[in-house]
Amino acid sequence: MKMNSNKVGNFIKKIRKDNNLTQSEFGKKYGVTYQAVSKWENGINLPDIVLLKKISKDYNVSLDDILDGESLSNQNNKGTNRVLLVMILILIVVFAFSVVNMYRKSESFKFKTITTSCNEFEVSGSLAYDKRSSSIYISNINYCGGDDNNTYKEIECNLYEKDSDTPVLISSCKSEDRNITLEKYLENVKLNIDNYSSKCKSFSENSLYLEIKATSGGNKTIMYKVPLKLNDNCQK
Repeated sequence: MKMNSNKVGNFIKKIRKDNNLTQSEFGKKYGVTYQAVSKWENGINLPDIVLLKKISKDYNVSLDDILDGESLSNQNNKGTNRVLLVMILILIVVFAFSVVNMYRKSESFKFKTITTSCNEFEVSGSLAYDKRSSSIYISNINYCGGDDNNTYKEIECNLYEKDSDTPVLISSCKSEDRNITLEKYLENVKLNIDNYSSKCKSFSENSLYLEIKATSGGNKTIMYKVPLKLNDNCQK
């Protein structure tokens, strides 16, 4: 079976629109951001098999219909072997979509863990690099600076590299929902930057940092600067 990711994305989009849901509302049902839903619908990325099965069950649509990107309810059942084959294929495709760029030419890549020494935040991530470029993935950011139950009208998380005292914005993620707590916002923040031009050596010099800005309804802004560090020095 040859799967067309664009047709699958369009089918997911049709399901969402038929049920009068925004991308944000649809994403919340499955614990992802609206950006992730947008990538699904544009064929850039696809939900994993667990989420596909949930979507299938929630909207009473067969898994085969979703995978083929069109209703196949009038066709004969193609058998258990085909379903198993499709599930294996989807797992391979989802895995490939998420890591193919980072692990491209993986024999030459080395990997480092990204953490922070900041007491107010816990950060988990990784850096993949070779002689030509780097890929950065920030998978988890937790606020541990005390209780903050305030709701903010806007929260923004920016990843910077300090280059000769001049900050260079690498990636940015802004909250779509108003009246959101810092903790809730950070649950869905993930930053993935592929083929970044800077080399590992510059990151070893503590040039990476996060800037988190939270703006209240009264336009009062709280800003956190979170320095990032690698688990050890880069290898040549």
